Amino acid sequence: MSQEMEYAPFDRTPANGGAATATDLGRLSAVPVELTVEIGRTRMTVGETLELRPGSIVVLDRMSGEPVDLLVNGTPIARGEVVVIDEEFGLRITDVLGESSAAAAPEPAPEAPGTV
Repeated sequence: MSQEMEYAPFDRTPANGGAATATDLGRLSAVPVELTVEIGRTRMTVGETLELRPGSIVVLDRMSGEPVDLLVNGTPIARGEVVVIDEEFGLRITDVLGESSAAAAPEPAPEAPGTV
């Protein structure tokens, strides 16, 4: 038993003519997001992963001194350098990525076995 329903069309245009305002964005200020600093990636087989022990070294796809990525919910938004502040790690932002760069997902690491 089903009935047809009619809904009013949803108007996606803001009342101010389409421009986002600080008030509009202010509504999102309390939404939690996950920030991650990614220093590098690698690919390993399950067997190589099972062989990892304390003292094992996993080679990443970045060179020492290269900027690290700041990700928000898995999407890169900025790059920076790792700093130590009062015995805690931090990130000094050096580059904020543009929309085209941030929209692209991070590239998977090349097929490089980890060093075990």
